[in-house]
Amino acid sequence: MAETIKVTVYGAEVKCASCIHLPSAKETMEWLEAAITRKFPETSFEFTYIDIEHPGIDETHIKFSDAIKDDEYFYPLVVLEDEVVAEGNPNLKSIFEKIEQLS
Repeated sequence: MAETIKVTVYGAEVKCASCIHLPSAKETMEWLEAAITRKFPETSFEFTYIDIEHPGIDETHIKFSDAIKDDEYFYPLVVLEDEVVAEGNPNLKSIFEKIEQLS
């Protein structure tokens, strides 16, 4: 079991065209954080939001940000331990299943 499970949400200030009626990527991360920590209170998580327009210098963040900008993924993109688990409108069930595998 990983000591702390890393959850990274990639997004942008501007919502994607297909996400107009959905929460922003930041709001999605906040919702996921609340839902995940409520479901797995004994597990330690590290939640990070990455703006795809300003991903910083981390190579993984740059790789996923570029992939989103190249239309390989929709955002918000949810990544657990460097594995994509959801994009666009995330499905809690599939995210919970992956967390259970990691726990």
